Amino acid sequence: MKYSSKLIADAVAEFTKLPGIGEKTALRLVLHLLKQDTEKVKFFGDAVTKMRSEIKFCRTCHNVSDHEQCEICSNVHRDHSTVCLVESIRDVIAIENTNIFRGVYHILGGVISPIDGIGPDKLNIESLLNRVKSGEVKEVIMAISPTIEGDTTIFYVSKKLKEYGVNITTIARGISFGGELEYADEMTLARSIATRLPYENVLVKGAN
Repeated sequence: MKYSSKLIADAVAEFTKLPGIGEKTALRLVLHLLKQDTEKVKFFGDAVTKMRSEIKFCRTCHNVSDHEQCEICSNVHRDHSTVCLVESIRDVIAIENTNIFRGVYHILGGVISPIDGIGPDKLNIESLLNRVKSGEVKEVIMAISPTIEGDTTIFYVSKKLKEYGVNITTIARGISFGGELEYADEMTLARSIATRLPYENVLVKGAN
């Protein structure tokens, strides 16, 4: 696509670096910003810059936060004895939107995937074990997308947790195998959390 302005071309090129944004969509966004007052565009740019430079990650669960500890972990009304283990920040948002889970979270930051060079050492597993060691955690819910990599991760983490005597459960398979948690509808996700199963039961069924 040819542009009469290099400034427009450069802006479009930057927008296309965002996930799911093609060149036509990028151009539409750039032209929209071009129609806005300079102050509005400056506010938009400043908000993005400030977000990137000032955002923090919760020292407990690794969720994004404005402070050292996120609002969920610092909420005394949440059940801190139940930890929901998820792959990403987007999964936390998806589960929170169901309004059914009142425990806390732990974000792994991915799943074990040797083909992508992601081993257990690159995930937030050690910090989870340290939380469990404290004795406050009674249940860990494995709310990880039901993929081959996800199941491998669940198996690995559950083996690590077993020695601490914590109750390990997994979300019910209302989420289809190969699906991703963040794309599940809220009702299906809520039902999967509410009807979670002991992980050992799932292993026995899988062996059969």
